Amino acid sequence: MGFKCGIVGLPNVGKSTIFNALTSAGAEAANFPFCTKDPNVGMVNIPDPRLKELTRIYKPKREVPAVMQFVDIAGLVKGASQGEGLGNQFLSHIRETDAIMHVVRCFEDVDVTHVEGSVDPMRDADVVNLELALRDLDTLDKKLQKDKKLAGQPSAEAKEAKARVTVLERIKVFLDQGQPARMAGLSKEEEDLIKDLGLLTSKPMFYCANMREDEIQSGNDHLKKIQEYAKGQGCDVVVISGKIESEIAELNPEEKCDFLKTMGLTESGLDRVIRKGFSMLGLQTYFTAGEQETRAWTIHKGWKAPQAAGVIHTDFEKGFIRAETLGYADFTKCGSWQGAKEKGLVRTEGKDYVVQDADIMHFLFNV
Repeated sequence: MGFKCGIVGLPNVGKSTIFNALTSAGAEAANFPFCTKDPNVGMVNIPDPRLKELTRIYKPKREVPAVMQFVDIAGLVKGASQGEGLGNQFLSHIRETDAIMHVVRCFEDVDVTHVEGSVDPMRDADVVNLELALRDLDTLDKKLQKDKKLAGQPSAEAKEAKARVTVLERIKVFLDQGQPARMAGLSKEEEDLIKDLGLLTSKPMFYCANMREDEIQSGNDHLKKIQEYAKGQGCDVVVISGKIESEIAELNPEEKCDFLKTMGLTESGLDRVIRKGFSMLGLQTYFTAGEQETRAWTIHKGWKAPQAAGVIHTDFEKGFIRAETLGYADFTKCGSWQGAKEKGLVRTEGKDYVVQDADIMHFLFNV
C-alpha cells in the first residue's frame, strides 16, 4: 500500500505546477482558470536513504521503493457544491483520496492571473473549505433522513442507525458553522459508523503554501496569515516553491543535493510533503531484503506482523507462522543479516508482534 493525496485549491494557485514538479507527470499548467479539467494522476517513488543503504549492502537485482500517488484535481470556484465550474466532478474525485493537500497562493506576480483578482490565501482557503462543507452537509442531511426513519423501525439495523444519527447530528453542528467534520473529535467507533459516507471534510488535510523562490526562507505576510488560519483548524502548513521544485525535478540526486544547499534548504518540498502525509495518516515503512530485491513497504503504525505480511500477499497473512525480524539500526551496525544473527540480534516474532518503523523482515508462512 502507499497513500493517495489529492491536490486541491482555486484555479491558478499553482496546483498543476507543483503536481508536475513532484511527479514529472507533464500535466498541463497554464495561466488561465480550469487548465486542469480531468484529474491528473502521478506516482512518486518515496526517497528513503535506508532503502538505498540496504541496496548498497545486498547488491540485489532490483530495488523497489514505496510509492505515493498524487491526484491533481480541477480548480474549485464558489458554487462548486451546486455544480458551478467543474464542481461536481471535482468533489467526487476527492472522495477517492486518503488525504488532501490544499494549495494556496502566497506570492505576488502581476503576470499570473488570480481568479478572485487579488492574492489572499485565507479568502481562497475559505472558498474551498466552504464548498467542501456544503457538499458534506448535503450528503449528511440525506443520510440523516434515512437513518431517522430506520431508527424508529423494529429492525436489526435500528440500533446502529440510532447511534449514527447521534454522530451525524454532532458533525452537522460543525458543518453548519463552516467547520470541517474532522473537528468533531470522533472516536474510532464513531468514525467507523460514518466511514461509508466518505465525508470530504473528514479527511486529513494540510495546507501547501506556494511561495516565490526568493521568499521560501524568509516567508511573507501571506504565509503568516495562512499559518495562523491553519492553526485554528488543527492543520499544518508545508511551505513549497513550485518554481524550485520544477528545477529540482530536472536534476540528478547529486545535483539536487548541491542545489538545495545553495538555496539554504535541507530537503525538497517533496520530502516535506511525504513526511507530512506519513505523519497525518499514521504510516511507516518496513523492508524486505535479499539477493533478488530490496523493497520498502508502507503500513499503518500499530499493525501486527501478519497484517504487515498481508501487504506483500494475502497468503502471507492467512498462513503466517512467524517473522524473522531485525531492526535497521542493528543491521547497519553489524553490516549484514548474518553478522546480526551471529550476535543474536535477529529475533523470531509471532502473530502479536507490532511492527516497528524500519524493521527488516523475513516472513515464514504456510498455505
